[in-house]
Amino acid sequence: MKKKRWVIWISTIVLILLVILGFASDYMFNYAFVRSDKSFIKSNLPVALKKSQSWLRSTPKETWYERSSQGNLRLAANFVPAAKKTNQTIVIFHGYTRDSEYMADFIQLFHDQGYNVLAPDARASGKSEGKIIGYGWPERKDNLRWINKLIQKTGGNKAQIGLFGVSMGGASVMFLAGEKLPSQVKVLVEDCGYSSIKGELTYQLKEMFNLPSFPLIPAVNLETRVRGGYNFNDGDAIKQLQKNKLPILFIHGSKDSFVPTKMVYDNYRATNAPKKLYVVKGAEHANSYATEPTKYRKTVGTFIKNYLP
Repeated sequence: MKKKRWVIWISTIVLILLVILGFASDYMFNYAFVRSDKSFIKSNLPVALKKSQSWLRSTPKETWYERSSQGNLRLAANFVPAAKKTNQTIVIFHGYTRDSEYMADFIQLFHDQGYNVLAPDARASGKSEGKIIGYGWPERKDNLRWINKLIQKTGGNKAQIGLFGVSMGGASVMFLAGEKLPSQVKVLVEDCGYSSIKGELTYQLKEMFNLPSFPLIPAVNLETRVRGGYNFNDGDAIKQLQKNKLPILFIHGSKDSFVPTKMVYDNYRATNAPKKLYVVKGAEHANSYATEPTKYRKTVGTFIKNYLP
């Protein structure tokens, strides 16, 4: 009889813990993965970005559309042709909860350097459809579709393409680096991307809530697989970079506390292709360009020009 009571007590406790874990997992999934305004993301626009957005609104551009690789979502992108006709294009990937217009300063940077610019809105961002943020992993297949559309529209075999991204966009570039990319893609630049989705979520869970990764991270991943259709453990930039053969420039701020600076060194070491590391002293997350604008433009421009002559 006593043994039976113990079994009931233990079963009840386990059930209660599982219910609590379920509620916590659901909260974290909605907090981090479901499209919404995120209170923990700074929303104040820098003055320089406001000027670039004003420039972008007045600059001739086209709106392109594509279908997502899964879910048949309609995706949108801004295509800004160069002032002088060229078959060289930089594809720009934005960060977490942002959109292509938030990348206006980078669009202007590359436009000023003579390139066409294609800036997609990721699924669940900007003008694109979708409710679940993929942190760059399922989006890599969408981004391949954008690249192929770009090739068709801008010169076919003569097209020359560079990929650039910031934060989640930087991770998107690295996730693409391990895929079979068209030969027209020549060079990669990533700015403050994370080394893995799991690693970034684990870091943020500790930083924001002072919680360990287990058991919440596995529980959230299970919910991501059910509701989002992907396993975020697969989103590993280091594994993708180990397969990469393209030249890549890594950029990170030395004071980045959102995607810890340590990650850029892990990403750099994982790469056996031609590579360069540019750590911006004193720069916080996604703020390297604003911290050293002249050097940033020169470093990025020179690196890309080496491979898009």
